[in-house]
Amino acid sequence: MEKDVDEVGKIARFIKSKIEELDRENLANRQKPGCGKGTGVDRSRTATTIESIHQEHREVVERRVYTVTGTRADEERIDQLIKTGDSEQIFQKAIGEQGRGQVLDTLADIQERHDAVREVSSAVDHVQDGNKALYKAKSLQKNSRKWMCIAILILLIIIAVVVVGVLKPWKSGNGA
Repeated sequence: MEKDVDEVGKIARFIKSKIEELDRENLANRQKPGCGKGTGVDRSRTATTIESIHQEHREVVERRVYTVTGTRADEERIDQLIKTGDSEQIFQKAIGEQGRGQVLDTLADIQERHDAVREVSSAVDHVQDGNKALYKAKSLQKNSRKWMCIAILILLIIIAVVVVGVLKPWKSGNGA
């Protein structure tokens, strides 16, 4: 359970850092001409920031409900949990109602799924890196072929000039 509390703490710190970053970006944007406090641009950025915060909080609440109940809550239930603040006590209620063992089993299942998602994400990253390496190799090969053709063409021109210079077909002794 402490591990899960630590994980929730990490998520909370991450969200807090994102909010602080958005606030810094909004303040920096206010320094630009025409983007001061109260302007349309500022109001739009602030509204977008607030919407982003609400959406992230909603997703956290949805995950908590799914973790505890094993089912997805409907929109009304999520709205009610956010409005009343019950989303913060959902783990304590679940432990009281269902028992610690069942909640820990559910959390272990979620951790297992989370680890699987990480592995898949890692595999996707490796595949993308492989694709980039193949693209680069193909580009290098194409470039190498191009320079090889140019070198062969230059060599053929040099050979032709040497042959013409040695044979000197315009100075033929056959009486023209």
